[in-house]
Amino acid sequence: MPNFTELLNHRYGNSPVNAELPVNDFISSLLSHRSIRAYLSDALPTGTLETLVAAAQSAATSSNLQTWSVVAVEDPSRKGKLSQLANNQAHIRQAPLFLVWLADLARLAQIAESRGLPHEGLDYLEIFLMAAIDAALAAQNAVVAAESLGLGTVYIGALRNKPEEVAQVLELPKQVFAVFGLCVGYADSAVETAIKPRLPQTTVLHRETYKLADKEEDIAAYNQAMEAFYQSQKMNVPGDWTEHSAKRVAFAQSLSGRDRLREVLQNLGFELR
Repeated sequence: MPNFTELLNHRYGNSPVNAELPVNDFISSLLSHRSIRAYLSDALPTGTLETLVAAAQSAATSSNLQTWSVVAVEDPSRKGKLSQLANNQAHIRQAPLFLVWLADLARLAQIAESRGLPHEGLDYLEIFLMAAIDAALAAQNAVVAAESLGLGTVYIGALRNKPEEVAQVLELPKQVFAVFGLCVGYADSAVETAIKPRLPQTTVLHRETYKLADKEEDIAAYNQAMEAFYQSQKMNVPGDWTEHSAKRVAFAQSLSGRDRLREVLQNLGFELR
């Protein structure tokens, strides 16, 4: 593993960052994170899935409501269907384990009904947002645990392109929504994967109050860092990061079907008042 200064340089490109920071193996592991999109077919050791779930359940959860669940998919046929729904991403089929993280309000509804109690609060946007946040916190704990075991991961947000079809493949009940997927497996070392640079800290860290102005130089530096990253990874990405990002939000069509998310969620049983 690169030393701490090297990790900071990889993460921030040419942007200045204070290297005189407290460091330990855990922080170095976090800074080493990279998305893996090529996997070996090797099976995971017995107990790996349960370990990842235990780590996930150790994450914070609002009011201890635990409004998330996860579906572990290992069947090649089902992974193939999910891959097709997520823009045919091959790594979903390659990875021995595909985890689908769910915003799950069905369990709370069932619990309330079993006691003859109302559950009107589940119909409000706040509770759906809570469930999505809970799922994200849990999943990130699982990612950190997986990487500590020498495994690679990559999040799959494209499941939200066709959430109704995903719900059918996973037989999800009403009030359960697939927030994203996660590939888990051993990285194929034949495919080199570098640490992707992030925006300079000065663009995301605001002290005391939020200040959006005067970030042009930082953004320009980041555009250069990402251009170098794309070249090193032989990725054909037109334009710079600014142009690429702007195109992702330019029009409703740019959202790849997710512009109808409110409609989809209502179809899946979420009132969103």
